[in-house]
Amino acid sequence: MSQFEHVRQRIIELEVEHRDLDVVIDALTKDPDHDELQLRRLKKRKLQLKDHITLLKIQLTPDVPA
Repeated sequence: MSQFEHVRQRIIELEVEHRDLDVVIDALTKDPDHDELQLRRLKKRKLQLKDHITLLKIQLTPDVPA
């Protein structure tokens, strides 16, 4: 597997985890007795995933000469 393919595969894995967190966060917010600390941790993880996905996508973008 080339470096390019490896990065694309990792992006897909992270995007799946990001979507899964969306579902969990949505379910937690609907529960009136939800754990606020757990919710904050999940939201933080979701933001970290988004940042990581963005950085990986930047790696896939070819450099454009100035």
